[in-house]
Amino acid sequence: MMKLVRQTFLLLWSLILTFPAFAAESPEPVKGNMVMFVGVDISGSFKSTHYYEDSIKFLAHYIYGHLHGIEGLEPLNSLFVGSIGGAKPDEPKTFHPIQTFAYKNIDEIEKELHKIFPKNVTNKFTDYNAFFKQVTEFSQNKKLVMKPITVVMLSDGVPDAPKVNGKHDFRYFDLKSLENLSRNVVIRLLYTTATVGSDWQNKVPRKRVKIWTQDAVVMAGWKAKDIMLEGKPIREQKRFFSWVKDNVDFPVRAKRVD
Repeated sequence: MMKLVRQTFLLLWSLILTFPAFAAESPEPVKGNMVMFVGVDISGSFKSTHYYEDSIKFLAHYIYGHLHGIEGLEPLNSLFVGSIGGAKPDEPKTFHPIQTFAYKNIDEIEKELHKIFPKNVTNKFTDYNAFFKQVTEFSQNKKLVMKPITVVMLSDGVPDAPKVNGKHDFRYFDLKSLENLSRNVVIRLLYTTATVGSDWQNKVPRKRVKIWTQDAVVMAGWKAKDIMLEGKPIREQKRFFSWVKDNVDFPVRAKRVD
């Protein structure tokens, strides 16, 4: 009898000791204030590069980190994920809401992203302007106006428009609809090149919208062995989340470009 009591006590005590660990891994997201729109470029030109698969894998980690506010990443109020382009210009996109990802782990989020953006489906057009307009409409219809809004785009960033004097026309991008959505609207273009990124920052007309770009070669470094430490749980990956804050979620200043 005493042996049974002792075994029961030890079992209960072990559960008490391990409960905080289970609580720490709770799938419940942390409610925040930021609204995030994610646009994925599934055009043939970007999808055919080896960076595309890397971008989807990174995005799964990035979304999870923001959902749970890990290591200082800003928690989300709302999240919408869709493609940037379509089969024709001005084609509406499906935006998948936060509930699609909120209760999933990183592997499950990545699988969901592959389901949303299957390998055998590509868009003929990369329609950034239509994407920006739909971001505006969603923000207004969902009454998210005046909340801080971040627009993350996984794309090479090259305008899908006729060239002017043999060069890409970055004045083609129209951010007017985003200007008055909030005091804090940030566009983060990830997996581009140094040249295209510089053109986005210095040639795209805007007044208050902030733009940050990051090169594909830099983005690919998120999974380096000295950044994403093997065998450590995601919540203990301090180096990775520090890398994200320095290279992706960098606090960028507003710059007016006429």
